Amino acid sequence: MSFERACALVDVPDDEALGVTLDRYDVAIARDGDDVFALQDLCSHAAVPLSEGEVTDGTVECWLHGSCFDLRTGKPTGLPATEPVATFPVEIRGDDVYVDITTTLNGVTPS
Repeated sequence: MSFERACALVDVPDDEALGVTLDRYDVAIARDGDDVFALQDLCSHAAVPLSEGEVTDGTVECWLHGSCFDLRTGKPTGLPATEPVATFPVEIRGDDVYVDITTTLNGVTPS
């Protein structure tokens, strides 16, 4: 695994997401309570940033059409999206969030 620093943990507000670019991928760093997740920052339905959506109850909602994605699996939990988004391993090191974009947790290849 090849983790790289994505952001400071304090930069990811509770129950929100932060968009970052790591190498060639746009990644949404989402915080749901004490848990932090990383997923492709691109709705599989409408190609808009998921980091601009609302994070609640383990999901992120796309602001454009309301598709929801499970933060752990990347699978859509609500229409109109039907395809999952890539999810990435996350490590918290001290006060920083590290993400491994070379590995996907769910086998989805990021766009």
